[in-house]
Amino acid sequence: MLSSAHLTLVQWLSPAFPTGAFAYSHGLEAEIAAGTVRDAASLVVWLGNILRYGAGWQDAVLLAHALDGECDRLDDLARALQPCAERLQESREQGAALARCVAGITGRALPARLLPVAVGEAAAALDLPKRDVIALYLHGFVGNLVTISVRHVPLGQTEGQAALARLLPDIHAQADRAARATLDEIGTCALAGDLAALRHETQDVRIFRT
Repeated sequence: MLSSAHLTLVQWLSPAFPTGAFAYSHGLEAEIAAGTVRDAASLVVWLGNILRYGAGWQDAVLLAHALDGECDRLDDLARALQPCAERLQESREQGAALARCVAGITGRALPARLLPVAVGEAAAALDLPKRDVIALYLHGFVGNLVTISVRHVPLGQTEGQAALARLLPDIHAQADRAARATLDEIGTCALAGDLAALRHETQDVRIFRT
């Protein structure tokens, strides 16, 4: 059975938690506008690349180390790794909102940090396996982007959920790998995703903040 700690983390990473995740597309809005993401198959490819080579992998490693402490240093590193102003804004605002709400619930003093570091610092007290924390974090990240695609590609609900289901093996694999990774393994290579975020900064018509 799931522990109360697992359920607490699920709550923190759920769409109902007031981090405003629904307002951030991680550059996906620009990819949908350009026609790069146009159906379930292209969405799975795009999200899979982000998970394996982009912010998914980068955040997973940062989160794994934040669970062990040294969050000031990790937050500085997380900020330096952001490829553009919008991505920094996305992670900073969501991390600050998560820390503020968790602090309000638990009474703990949690400073504003970028999202993966904020989650790691908050979740350390839950004493859960690293792999579980990372997998739930990545599932929430991907699930939010699937929801955006359901609304704006548009995809049907069934197509969107099928796309998310196809990414579950990647989520498990990345969580297992990141739980054992060193900070030297944090490099990314998802240039198309980074360029999409840069294009979104100057996009004339925008629904999402990133």
